[in-house]
Amino acid sequence: MIATIIIVIVIAVILTATIISYRRKLTQGCCGAGGDSVEKISTADKNPTDYPFQYIISIEGMTCKNCAARIENKFNQTENYLAKVNLHKHSALIRSKTDVTDGDLKSITAKAGYHITSIQRF
Repeated sequence: MIATIIIVIVIAVILTATIISYRRKLTQGCCGAGGDSVEKISTADKNPTDYPFQYIISIEGMTCKNCAARIENKFNQTENYLAKVNLHKHSALIRSKTDVTDGDLKSITAKAGYHITSIQRF
């Protein structure tokens, strides 16, 4: 009898923690971010015509606006890049002033904590 009560209490605690976590994700996004949004960082040169090389990258693991902001910020903080993420398409338009390799794009994306699944060059 006592063992059954203890098991029910443990299950109730686990269920309560799960519900709280799920509600937090619904209101704050997958990354949590403590309820605060990740502040976007822009480049000094915002003129797209100054960036002749363009790439569309598909990104795995990006699920909320905080994820999108982290990826944009990582590229925009890197010299010669201008980025715009499309959260709904799980992709980003990356513009650069110089031709870059797939490895360069993958490295920057990995530093933000995400993985590129495909790259299109324009």
